[in-house]
Amino acid sequence: MNERMVGIFCEMVQISSESGDEAEFISYLQGKLTRDFGATCTLDSYGNLIAKIPAKNCSVADPLLFAMHADTVKPGRGIKPIVREGMVCSSGDTILGGDCKAGIAEFIEAVQTATKHPPLEVVVTREEEIGFGGARHLDYGLIQAKKGFLLDMDAMDAIVVGGPSHMLIDVEIVGRAAHAGMEPEKGISAIKAAANAISILNDGRVDHETTANVGIIEGGLIRNGVPEKVSIKAEVRSLNHQKCIQLSETVKDVYEVAARAMGATATVNLTLAYKATKISPDTAMVKLTRTALNSVGIEPRIISITGGLESALYNEKGIETIPIGNGVQAEHSTDEHILVADMEKIVKVLHYLFNHFCQ
Repeated sequence: MNERMVGIFCEMVQISSESGDEAEFISYLQGKLTRDFGATCTLDSYGNLIAKIPAKNCSVADPLLFAMHADTVKPGRGIKPIVREGMVCSSGDTILGGDCKAGIAEFIEAVQTATKHPPLEVVVTREEEIGFGGARHLDYGLIQAKKGFLLDMDAMDAIVVGGPSHMLIDVEIVGRAAHAGMEPEKGISAIKAAANAISILNDGRVDHETTANVGIIEGGLIRNGVPEKVSIKAEVRSLNHQKCIQLSETVKDVYEVAARAMGATATVNLTLAYKATKISPDTAMVKLTRTALNSVGIEPRIISITGGLESALYNEKGIETIPIGNGVQAEHSTDEHILVADMEKIVKVLHYLFNHFCQ
């Protein structure tokens, strides 16, 4: 078992970095990449880390991008990693944080042990888990690479070539407050208006390429008060961009009409987090990634997903970026874990890619 890589991984997951609170972890990475690899590090105005690592035994001038993210989902504070029987898991009270710190640990170990690699540009973003805030606000002018890889996916046996358009939908409904026991007829329930809208709308798997969800609803202040305000955070995703736009507009209309029917008002904001992308399976980068995975005994599936990956934003900016699985399992849960053997496979895959781009 690679004790050095496991040690670094366990050290990293113990640094809390829930979305929006990544500064300590990014500072840790900045120091480590500078000390260990002579990286030149920059923080952009959003707090994303951009690190440039000089080439090693390689005369190629073109840099290669490796992208990851710093944040974790909740509960991600006080993580206590446990190493047993070739596996790293959490103590069961928190997530492990392997999404995406396993990919970061694998990258660090790969650079540490590589006999050669091209110039590397490392981007570690903030707030990936809450709508790709870091990638959406990233200063792409600081990146010169035109090709790269995203080390942020669970499945090691998949190459994602298609991703969805993702619309963030924020709703605020305002009704009228009143005493629920003394004069409820004078109130207008914002919660009921929201419930009426939600009951009308499709959610879950809308069709084979489209999903919709209401993730958060918050409203009311007291048990015996007609609730004046409610806020809703919802989303629509589709591999078909026009479907995403059309369904999101329908969602907006339904909230507005449902509120108006009760005498309330709804303010609905639509924010396109990223646009659907599609990479041809026949591109050289996809073929290279398949060969690299084949080199460690993995035969990958070529797939499109309605889950989001930051590679969509890099591709949209003209940086051809292929996602690679880092091996984490049951991510976003207290059962999250990773096999050390899988981490070691990804290190070998990265060595293969380093060697290829030095030719």
